[in-house]
Amino acid sequence: MRAWQFEGRGKPIALNEIPEPAAGPGEVVIDVQAAGLCHSDLMYMELGEGVMPFLPMTQGHENAGVISAIGEGVEGWAVGDLVGVNSAGERPPLGMFTPGGFADKLVANAADLARVPEGLGPELAAIATDAGMTSYHAVMVTGGAAAGMKVGIIGYGGLGQIGTRAAVLAGAEVHVAELKHDVWDLAKAAGVADVVEDAAAWKGQGFDLVVDYAGFDTTQKAIDAIRPGGTAVQVGLGKPTFTVVTNTLLGKNLRGSLGGTVADIEEVFRLLLAREIEPAYTVIGFDEIGEGLERLRRGEVTGRLVARVAG
Repeated sequence: MRAWQFEGRGKPIALNEIPEPAAGPGEVVIDVQAAGLCHSDLMYMELGEGVMPFLPMTQGHENAGVISAIGEGVEGWAVGDLVGVNSAGERPPLGMFTPGGFADKLVANAADLARVPEGLGPELAAIATDAGMTSYHAVMVTGGAAAGMKVGIIGYGGLGQIGTRAAVLAGAEVHVAELKHDVWDLAKAAGVADVVEDAAAWKGQGFDLVVDYAGFDTTQKAIDAIRPGGTAVQVGLGKPTFTVVTNTLLGKNLRGSLGGTVADIEEVFRLLLAREIEPAYTVIGFDEIGEGLERLRRGEVTGRLVARVAG
């Protein structure tokens, strides 16, 4: 089968032919229909050599498809079910420690599956498994966004657009900081109070919660924006390290948020199906994954890229 694989530091991701996988106990094989591209794919390949248990490693951690084989002990699932996969649930993270879904087939733990509701296509289902799950969990679970709160969202990209809309639906007063002016109208259409170019403009404005989906030297700006007792949530991995002025954090909360749960994915499925959340995304071909990742690296993508693998 086809698989896009990381072969080592400094090498471009390669499209290889590899053997098809089999389902072990508690596992299923999924015929991948759609796979989302993510900045985390780039991070995995930057850090992967010496961390990944073996090379080459098939990339892709944002996947949806149809079950084609079921392993021993799996209950509640059947061949033909359309599912999304939690990228970092019971199974070690896809694309970093176990083979991911930039391939024709993917092995997943049954415990990590989320049933895709009828009427929701595989492309949106794939987006929900990582961009949706991660952004929703960060703002609603880790951040606790609720009605009446003043919430800031840094970065209106693939994650930020979903997190923004989730907070708006919760009844929060939502503000967005985003460098790219071409997405400001999208943010305003999602129901935000205002959009600024730089979160530094929020300093001292007493936000209850700021979620940083960017991570490009923006963490300090999030801390400066929140009130005493407020919370800044770090999600974005734009840079591997950041510096915080210690005294500005005193009396405030800084939390990291990573991934989420099958329940988060299912809630995002519900919101997508109801069209309460309508993320911007572009569908590309499977053969375009390599170039798609380079477009991400160059900052040329609005919203999300999703590769149609099959179906």
